[in-house]
Amino acid sequence: MTRTEQGAQEFRLPDVGEGLVDAEILRWYVRPGDRVEVNQPICEIETAKAAVELPSPYAGTVLEVLVEAGTTVDVGTPIIRVGDGAAGAATGSDESTSGQSGEEDEPREKPLVGSGEKPAATQRRRRRPAPTRTEAPPREEGRDGGAASAGREASAASNGGPARPLAKPPVRKLARDLGVDLREVTPTGAGGVVTREDVQRHTAPPAAVPKAAGAGETEPQPRPAGDLADREERIPVTGVQRHMASAMVDSAFTAPHVTEFLQVDATKALRAVRRLRERPEFTDVRVSPLLLVAKALLTAVKRHPRINATWDDENREIVVKHYVNLGIAAATDRGLIVPNIKDADSKPLPDLARELNELTETAREGTTTPAAMSGGTITVTNVGVFGVDAGTPIINPGEGAILAFGQIRDLPWVHKGKLAVRKVTTLSLSFDHRMIDGELGSKVLRDVGAMLEDPEMTALAWG
Repeated sequence: MTRTEQGAQEFRLPDVGEGLVDAEILRWYVRPGDRVEVNQPICEIETAKAAVELPSPYAGTVLEVLVEAGTTVDVGTPIIRVGDGAAGAATGSDESTSGQSGEEDEPREKPLVGSGEKPAATQRRRRRPAPTRTEAPPREEGRDGGAASAGREASAASNGGPARPLAKPPVRKLARDLGVDLREVTPTGAGGVVTREDVQRHTAPPAAVPKAAGAGETEPQPRPAGDLADREERIPVTGVQRHMASAMVDSAFTAPHVTEFLQVDATKALRAVRRLRERPEFTDVRVSPLLLVAKALLTAVKRHPRINATWDDENREIVVKHYVNLGIAAATDRGLIVPNIKDADSKPLPDLARELNELTETAREGTTTPAAMSGGTITVTNVGVFGVDAGTPIINPGEGAILAFGQIRDLPWVHKGKLAVRKVTTLSLSFDHRMIDGELGSKVLRDVGAMLEDPEMTALAWG
């Protein structure tokens, strides 16, 4: 946050997570002329970890919104100007907050979900030399949009280079696919921006001229050049989804995955769930089979601590965590996220149930904080809610194992020497084979299965 002209304050995009480098402005809650108070939410942003609201550090009148909704900007970029009010309790000190010092900022490596804080070597961003009057500034291939894009175009024109048409990246991609020169397209968008409709209208063929009478043939109509765009949908990969994709690729190609499967008779587990629902300690929480799976995994970790570890490649060490931050994979509209329950191993079952409920609801509402998704040690993913029996889950980066819980369904099963219909589920455990061998992985999976097959007896025996 910085002061501009007298009476006006400029709010720069802060780093709301641990080393995040950019964020997308999803929507603005205010517009020029609105009065704002300190800590009043002014916009919603999506980072690589979550969607969060930004509070205003100032009280006053909004003078200018500097970045349009839908634009991705770097940390430290001015996004709004507020005037006619004194600075309030800012979220960070002026010009000294990490990631808010303008061009001199050092970009940091984005931490992966569940990896916690991770120092990374950085390089100072080089400044581009100012263009001379006789040459156009270098072409930027990044995101174009809003005020930032307009500023770049005006700079190009003022320095003698050809003015680049204003258009957002998806529109430029469409134009390239169709072989259209955007300089030849008539813009209709606000501020002279070329829209998708402008490109499609430019490529539409002229009305077909009917052949002369007696020609005896019907001339085939040309296929509209914009037809491909009508048959495809392009979804920008931003924020949480972009981070998820990067994290999964990094995990899959860094940690050697091994996945083991175990079919389990969960009939007694379902009975235990029904009995727990009737107990007074659980009257205000939802008890599901996932709760027992989570508890079973925590018990297995207690018996085999080495499964709750991470690989420290830099120091050539295996770091065994003597606490469990239990990650619960959650599918949201913005992509897969993995918030975790801190110190889950020390919580009584009713408290574990409440935190599991809160974590799930928060993820569905899209209000999970970056802190809630950092520091995980081992993860559970419930693929059964999608009607899936089993899978090969990818380990959450920074962790050593992940357990997938499949759907519970009626299957023929040999029970007490006789064939019977039982409630059966499949467990899948993926683990990092650099530090977890087949014996350890098998013991953990076996213990989780035993807990589900007879929850009460194993709880009495193992504590």
